[in-house]
Amino acid sequence: MASVAQLARAPDCGPGGRWFNSSHSPHLILEKELSNFNYDELVQKALVSVVREVLSRVSVDGLSGNHHFYVRFRTDHPLTRVPRFLKERHPEEVMIVLQHQFWNLQVSDDGFSVELSFNGIRESLFIPFSALTAFVDPSVKFALQFTPRFNDTGSGPEKPKVSVLENEENSAKSDDNIIRFDSFKRK
Repeated sequence: MASVAQLARAPDCGPGGRWFNSSHSPHLILEKELSNFNYDELVQKALVSVVREVLSRVSVDGLSGNHHFYVRFRTDHPLTRVPRFLKERHPEEVMIVLQHQFWNLQVSDDGFSVELSFNGIRESLFIPFSALTAFVDPSVKFALQFTPRFNDTGSGPEKPKVSVLENEENSAKSDDNIIRFDSFKRK
C-alpha cells in the first residue's frame, strides 16, 4: 500500500515530488496552477448549489419552523419568466417571499418555478439561478449575495430580451403581446 507521501508525489518529478523539484520555484508553480481557475465563478456555483439544495428540500418537505426566504432576482434576465404586471412594476429587479402562500415549488438544475399569490390570484414564475442577486433566510440570519449572469460565460453587462408570461386573455390579442422596452430605459 502506498503511503500518503508517495501518493502526493508526482511520479515524473523524481524523489522530491512536484513542489520540491529543485529546477522550479514552488511559488511559481503554485501561481501558475492557481491562474487556471476562475475562483469567482467556482464560488458562485457553490453558493447556487446551497440555494438549490435548500429549495429542493422545501419542495419535498415544506418549510419547517420559522424558516422563510427572501429571494431577489433580475426580472430583465433572458430566462426569467414573470407575469407582465410584475415586470412592468419591477423592470430590473424584484424580491419575492417564500413563506405562507406559495405552491408548486419545483427545482431544476437551472432554476426554480413557483406559484405565488398576487392580489388573490395565483401566478407562475420561473427564476433561473443565474438571475439571483440575493437569497436570505432571516429566521436564522443567513444571507447570500450573487452576481447575476446574463450569458453562458458568466459575464456581459448587456441585458438581453425579457420574457413575460401572458395569461390566456392577453395572449389572444396579438397587439398586447408586444412589449416596448423603451419605456423601461432610464433617461
